[in-house]
Amino acid sequence: MNKKTIAVLFGGQSGEHEVSLMSSSNVIQAMDRQKYDVVMIGITKKGEWMIYTGPVEKIANGDWEKEEHYLIKDFSIHHPIIQSIDVVFPVLHGPMGEDGTVQGLFELCNLPYVGCGVLASALGMDKIYTKTIYQMAGLPQGKYYPLMRYQWREHQNQEIEKIEKELDYPIFIKPANMGSSVGITKAHHRQELVEGIHKACKYDRKILLEESIDCREIECGVLGNDHPKASVLGEILPSNEFYDYHAKYFDNGKSQLVIPAPLDQETMRKIQDLAIQAFKAIDGSGLARVDFFVEKNTGKIYINEINTLPGFTNISMYPKLWEYSGIPYAKLIDRLIELAIERFEEKTSF
Repeated sequence: MNKKTIAVLFGGQSGEHEVSLMSSSNVIQAMDRQKYDVVMIGITKKGEWMIYTGPVEKIANGDWEKEEHYLIKDFSIHHPIIQSIDVVFPVLHGPMGEDGTVQGLFELCNLPYVGCGVLASALGMDKIYTKTIYQMAGLPQGKYYPLMRYQWREHQNQEIEKIEKELDYPIFIKPANMGSSVGITKAHHRQELVEGIHKACKYDRKILLEESIDCREIECGVLGNDHPKASVLGEILPSNEFYDYHAKYFDNGKSQLVIPAPLDQETMRKIQDLAIQAFKAIDGSGLARVDFFVEKNTGKIYINEINTLPGFTNISMYPKLWEYSGIPYAKLIDRLIELAIERFEEKTSF
């Protein structure tokens, strides 16, 4: 079997740069060198694209930028690096990586790539538009309120009144186009609401406000193209009041990921079916993680959000879900590369 050249992109210009470094380090180390030649392409926070040839171990802590590398000065479809690539694996989280932007570049370069396409990536990244699509598809969601940054700047008092009329405290405040819980806060009263919106506005021009639900947090992995499959379910028991950025990546294992989630069979099947519906509603491909709320008192299921490029660190839920479902980490990477090629061939077959 001929080895394939896989370009792994890491870093990026979003607020999730450090998460990408951790994820990509794990992905690169897990790749079977009998099957793949790996080209490591790092993107700095300033947007410089660099070929990295140093130790993989120096990626996660950011020391890769101090190693020998060279700047890609002419990143075009004619660049020799591009010509050698068989598949791109963009381990990039957040804006300018997970939102359809680099996916558009791969399309222009006529390259197969892991994960969702331009449309699905853009929709999945924008929490407000995702909710609009899911509302049209009839999928269950909690109460929410969309807010633009200019509206907040120009009509703060009026917006506060509208928000408090639509939603009861506590209220979650989220940048519409961020992941990994970056910029998210939980407001228990008006002062925290104002502070939380100001914080979210630093990350995005679009803000999503959601009414808090007394719930269990359940996650489901989706894998596939035209015929996607759902993983077993996992439950998050956060170390903090909610599963924020610190609880996800820096609490030294204090947050718990319970796999499989202790749910009855009917609830499990409903969530798995909804996860596939959510994936198909945005025209997903390759992979996604769909997050749910299960209301404690009623058992009612709500879709929280979809993540089209979930974390791939050694503690991330997505690879753990598939490992429990019978696909270990290295095999999961193999399958994602296969799906990228399958999707590319299907698109170019006519």
